[in-house]
Amino acid sequence: QVHLVESGGGLVQIGDSLRLSCAASGRTWDLKASGWFRQAPGKEREFVAAHVWLGGDTEYSDSVKGRATISRDHVTGTLYLQLDTLKSEDTAVYYCAATSRRTSVTTSASDYDYWGQGTQVTVSS
Repeated sequence: QVHLVESGGGLVQIGDSLRLSCAASGRTWDLKASGWFRQAPGKEREFVAAHVWLGGDTEYSDSVKGRATISRDHVTGTLYLQLDTLKSEDTAVYYCAATSRRTSVTTSASDYDYWGQGTQVTVSS
């Protein structure tokens, strides 16, 4: 079993930057890839970014491409999502996810085995 805990969310201003963290514990040695998703009020959960650990391939949604960076600290195992030039439409609950089944980037939530509880990001003008 793997346990994921996000942190770093909060209230920020349009144009600010934010780094979300996701602490992973448990059977992390089985994990092969991670991703970030978000869910805005009244909307479905959507893909934000994905990262395959072996090889380092990444993929981003069009909505954050050029403004986001997904990464992983190989020593601590902490997952990160850096978001720059934040927009009001970035307001959502952000979830980190990890999978032991996929060795290529995937944007599908169903491919991820483990999920965090989410962290709220609110972008205000």
